[in-house]
Amino acid sequence: MTNPQWNDVDAYVTDLLVPADEALTAALADSAAAGLPEIAVAPNQGKFLHLLARVQGARRILEIGTLGGYSTIWLARALPADGRLITLEYDPRHAEVARGNLARAGLADRVEVRTGPALDTLPLLEKEGAGPFDLLFVDADKANNPHYVSWALKLSRPGTLVVVDNVVRGGRVATPAPSDPAITGTRAMFELVANEPRLDATALQTVGTKGHDGLLIARVTD
Repeated sequence: MTNPQWNDVDAYVTDLLVPADEALTAALADSAAAGLPEIAVAPNQGKFLHLLARVQGARRILEIGTLGGYSTIWLARALPADGRLITLEYDPRHAEVARGNLARAGLADRVEVRTGPALDTLPLLEKEGAGPFDLLFVDADKANNPHYVSWALKLSRPGTLVVVDNVVRGGRVATPAPSDPAITGTRAMFELVANEPRLDATALQTVGTKGHDGLLIARVTD
């Protein structure tokens, strides 16, 4: 589902509130040149993540799903000078592109890109005592969304913010008996959050250059 007016509004908002940025523009260009899928967050969504991290006062951020590092740059720029962001990427080729983009943006000193399946990497973070994180952004394979949110709880503290992207799936998340694993996983994530007393959450639908989708925002309460 797309609508030209959605794109026009995104362009209007972006032109006014999200000025062109050389490092971010280059990150998208290099990602496209490397053949990465063009599924990064939109500029106004990236700015939204940046503002969430700043409002949160985040000093430690965990991102699950790096792609070319576009959202990573937005989040890392919200950190103080001594802040730290760890981002997990399954595909080594994507991770290499992201490292180059982060270095060009001057963020290599505060961002670590770890490669491999996130469900293998997350237990290592717990073992290392890498948490608790102040903000976690989940934007990886949707079938594993419930597992990622479960790990987010393990690596959080009271007050941690958990953001999950692409949770509306063009409206298909409301399908009672989906066959798509991405939708099945997303619905299981919603059910987990709804029944988890330590999470206070809502979800918002979004429209724009990324079509009809949305995100879930949850705060760890205990």
